[in-house]
Amino acid sequence: MEITEHIDALRREGTRLAEAAARTELSAPVPTCPDWQLTKLLQHIGSVHRWAAAIVSGGAPTPPDEADAQAAVGPLPSDAALLDWYREGHAALVDTLTAAPADLECWTFLSSPSPLAFWARRQAHETAVHRRDADAATGVPGPVVDTALALDGIDELVSGFTTLGRSKLRSDRPRTLLVRATDGPGSWHLTITRDAPAVTAGEGPEPADLTLAGPAHELYLLLWNRLSAQQAGEVKAIGDQSLLALWSETAAVL
Repeated sequence: MEITEHIDALRREGTRLAEAAARTELSAPVPTCPDWQLTKLLQHIGSVHRWAAAIVSGGAPTPPDEADAQAAVGPLPSDAALLDWYREGHAALVDTLTAAPADLECWTFLSSPSPLAFWARRQAHETAVHRRDADAATGVPGPVVDTALALDGIDELVSGFTTLGRSKLRSDRPRTLLVRATDGPGSWHLTITRDAPAVTAGEGPEPADLTLAGPAHELYLLLWNRLSAQQAGEVKAIGDQSLLALWSETAAVL
């Protein structure tokens, strides 16, 4: 996906999140984020949007320390002002990314063609996944994530987050997982060991211990731990089902 497509997705998914929140009491629990209520979700995503915008606009070369992060976020609003506060931060982030130069230099934490590409992508998926959380709080499913965005988000999670040194996805014995989209050009082969997983594009030389195959929008939510295997009705899990439990227990990203 192009930077402009990520920014468009951020704009669209952030608006959908606000619309879902506006239909529900702030005290509503968020089933996909245990122990959270909608208040906490809006505080979290609103804070992340402000934090990211400050990094991009300020060209921060290193991760902000706690004081700088708090200054970027500012004081949390009252419940009565929370939804407007979220909307303001979302709009400011969209504007900041839209106005940022292509040769932007700032801190990132995943491999990317450029810092601007990283932040546009990261915030698009941060917002799309949390939009699903807002939908879950309403009890009404929202629009499915576009196939292109879902494929891109699977790649960010599988090829990015899971390969970090701090990733908890580990196994005492080597195990393999294949993720295959059935509605778009995307497949990822993971080898899970005591070290950070190794990920390659494609099917892999041998059948995987577990293959997950299905439409991108369901794989996206399943792998981001926003759908259970039972809820992802179009995803076929073939092989060692215990790998699904390992994934849900160790690959969670809030």
